[in-house]
Amino acid sequence: MDTPLNQWFAEHVLVHEAEIMRYLARAWPFKDDLLDLRQECYVKVYESALRCRPENPRAFLYTALRNLIIDRARRNKTASLDPAQDLDELKFDRAGADPSDRADSWMELKRLRDGLTALPQRCRAAVWLHKVDGLTYAEVAHRQGVSVKTIEKQISRGLRQLADHGLAHAGASGRHPEYPAAIARKEYGNG
Repeated sequence: MDTPLNQWFAEHVLVHEAEIMRYLARAWPFKDDLLDLRQECYVKVYESALRCRPENPRAFLYTALRNLIIDRARRNKTASLDPAQDLDELKFDRAGADPSDRADSWMELKRLRDGLTALPQRCRAAVWLHKVDGLTYAEVAHRQGVSVKTIEKQISRGLRQLADHGLAHAGASGRHPEYPAAIARKEYGNG
């Protein structure tokens, strides 16, 4: 094994273990899974660092954790994901979820996916890198080999198109006017 990589991992990732466990305890409702989630995250971060070490290891670690939680929730089909909500505030409540609320959440997730898919490729990549992966405009510009001004325009255009796609028009209930609970229940077989 690469000793410098192991040392880097210990100094920049493992030092956040207590903080990571507190985060996972808040974000994931199944306490038996916490150690597995932490270990899976460590593996992803370590494997990624083999290729290229991130400039901000702590931010990279939290991005990996969020993505892992989202992926795990998707597999379990228990996520309550509101695309307008800050990713740091994600909470997954499997036990008390009403089927119509779950269906509404999945409809919102589907709208988000459809909205992102409709964006031009470079614009979609810029929005994803900035909003999901947490990179700064400068970091996104560096990765895409364009100016910061170009990235600002792409992200602005992308967010505007996502809003036009209906993601910014959810009512007080969190439901999009075109997707009432009755339609969601019918579409997902819960009604």
